Amino acid sequence: MVFKEIKKNIEETVSHIRKNTDFTPDIGIILGTGLGDIANQIENPLIFSYEALPHFPLSTVEFHKGRLIFGTLNKRKIVTMQGRMHYYEGYSMLDITYPVRVMKFLGIKQLIISNASGTFNPEIRKGDIVLIQDHINLLGHNPLIGYTEEIFGPRFVDMSEPYSRRLIDLAKKIGTELNLQLKDVVYAAMTGPSLETRAEYKFLRTVGADIVGMSTVPETIVARQMGLEVLGLSIVTDECYPETLQPIDIDDILKTAANSEPILTRLILEIIPYF
Repeated sequence: MVFKEIKKNIEETVSHIRKNTDFTPDIGIILGTGLGDIANQIENPLIFSYEALPHFPLSTVEFHKGRLIFGTLNKRKIVTMQGRMHYYEGYSMLDITYPVRVMKFLGIKQLIISNASGTFNPEIRKGDIVLIQDHINLLGHNPLIGYTEEIFGPRFVDMSEPYSRRLIDLAKKIGTELNLQLKDVVYAAMTGPSLETRAEYKFLRTVGADIVGMSTVPETIVARQMGLEVLGLSIVTDECYPETLQPIDIDDILKTAANSEPILTRLILEIIPYF
């Protein structure tokens, strides 16, 4: 019953948007913490606040603006989420992934997901931009639980390639041309909002993760269910090496994201024409 209601709500959200524009985006972009300014690069923007969209969840994080922006970016038709939802905000997995389903019904074929993360891999440092090639879901939940509507895709979703190898290789090629060394990483998703302990960072490193954050995995699972190619990009904003762990500084995290954002913006601008 829940998924039948979600289907109805999505149809109403899309209908509201379609009453205001017939713009059909090819690419969706989710902008993470400290990464909202890429929206300023969008040409001929049409902006919807989340509050104005029926059934659309609202971002409660103070540095997430909460806007859905349509327009062109380097001649490609895109829709951008300037601000996302997180499990730690108290949202359900269906709420968190609702925008991905809406963007799919609006026409997107590929999805770029960006985030900020912490590293406990000594070869990855603060300020690096990395490519997510796999993930470990430690959120304790899955957005497909209770699934009943075939219109969204199969119940049993193959996750052998959650992040498109084609898009990862493309990003590396473009990165080389921009003198960027983009490393492949495994991303671990934790609920937050508390940061991890020394023991938890050691655990995450032991099980094969390189970086950790509080998002991305639910959106990726739903995107793959709906047949979307996903490119995951992360700005590493803090170093979480257990042996030298220091208290977290949110202002420093935001500053690091802001310093690396122009590089990530350029990478996205250069890569999307080849999607």
